[in-house]
Amino acid sequence: MKILIPLADGFQEIEAITIIDVLRSAGIEVDTVSLMGSVVTGGHGVKIMADKKISDIEIEKYDGIVLPGGSQGVANLAKSSQLKEFLGKMNEKEKLIAAICAAPMLLSRYHLLDKRRATIYPGMERELPYPRDEKVVVDGNIITSQAPGTSMEFALAIVEKLLGEEKVLELKEQLVV
Repeated sequence: MKILIPLADGFQEIEAITIIDVLRSAGIEVDTVSLMGSVVTGGHGVKIMADKKISDIEIEKYDGIVLPGGSQGVANLAKSSQLKEFLGKMNEKEKLIAAICAAPMLLSRYHLLDKRRATIYPGMERELPYPRDEKVVVDGNIITSQAPGTSMEFALAIVEKLLGEEKVLELKEQLVV
């Protein structure tokens, strides 16, 4: 299993780091990817050195893509035509697409949620065609979640989708969830 996590300046740190850590703890290979330089700065000033640049990515080698939120981070992700292309290719092959906080808005803008239930940061529901007031929503190959406080539940839902319930139970014990 190999997952791509694009990071743009302004990303929400709790979301990104929780997702990266939980997925790697589950044995899933994760590549963090920068849209620009090697170092990406989160919305609260935390700097992360990305594993790769988006220009170096061959999307066919990935089993899924996960978008962290953060309003500025999502606005910066929206500027990437390559990311939009990657999301379209992932959806065509029904590979995992996951987005948290404000990031489900991108999925909606790219028409990936036209016939899907999804959730988003509270107050942004108008951005979705079929919003749900749930912490995490799984609809086919797409998983969405609400906010930093739902990051652990979101990351575990991704692990369950990719590796099954048994792996999630093992992780919950290990992480004391």
